[in-house]
Amino acid sequence: MSYDPGALNAALAAAVGEDAGLIADLRVAFIESASRHIDLLGRSRCDANWELAAWRLKGLAASFGLTTLMALADEAAQAAPGDPRVIQRLHTALAGLQQS
Repeated sequence: MSYDPGALNAALAAAVGEDAGLIADLRVAFIESASRHIDLLGRSRCDANWELAAWRLKGLAASFGLTTLMALADEAAQAAPGDPRVIQRLHTALAGLQQS
């Protein structure tokens, strides 16, 4: 599965234009928010909390058109709470988005 950090850059540029400083700030905010949602997944032990964190992550990814992250969040919603493989795949996807 590939991760396209360019898709995040394109979505941010479409939203705010060519203001590189604002794009960088929004990129940091996105990464921090996604990281918090993945952290919540890692700490969730019941179905309701796990699904809520996965759906929020999917919604965040959808806001920026990040289909790969959306698909992974959807997989997470279907997985057992605390599934370490799902969490690792999400961390890998987020790391891929941080590059660039």
